[in-house]
Amino acid sequence: MSAEHPSISRFRAAHARLGGTGEIVILPDAVHTAALAAEALGCEVGAIANSLLFDAGGTPILILTSGAHRVDTQKTATALGVDKLRRATPEFVREHTGQVIGGVSPIGHPAPVPTHLDSWLQRYDVVWAAAGHPAAVFSTTYDELLTLTGASPIDVE
Repeated sequence: MSAEHPSISRFRAAHARLGGTGEIVILPDAVHTAALAAEALGCEVGAIANSLLFDAGGTPILILTSGAHRVDTQKTATALGVDKLRRATPEFVREHTGQVIGGVSPIGHPAPVPTHLDSWLQRYDVVWAAAGHPAAVFSTTYDELLTLTGASPIDVE
C-alpha cells in the first residue's frame, strides 16, 4: 500500500487534535465536483460543504458553502463588511491553507483563516467536506463544523 499524501496526514492530525469525530474517506481521483462527490458518497449535493477561499483585499476568507449553492460575492462581501470578495488564485490558496484548490479543508491551515459556514448546511444530518486533498473528504455535522472551525453562520445566496 502506498503512503498517504502528506496533506491528508496533516488534515488527520488537525482533525484529531480538534476532536473531530467523522470518518475520513478517500474517493476516486475522478470525483472532482460536488455532484460527483455526492454521487460517490450516496448523499445529496447540498450535503457537500465546498471550501471556497476568497481574497478580500489580501485577507483570506474561507466560505464553507453547500454544494447546491453559488456564493453571491457581492451580497456576501456586504454581509462581511468588506469591499469585495475575489476568488483566490491557486497561489493565494496554497499560501493561506497549505492545500490546493479542490482539496481545501475547513481546518489545518498554517495560520487561522476567518471562516464562515453556509447556514443551509444545517438541513443535513451528515455533511461532507474536503480533507486536505482533492480525493479526500470527511463526514461531520453542521454543529461540529462550527466548533472545529470557529466559523460564523452566513447566508451566501
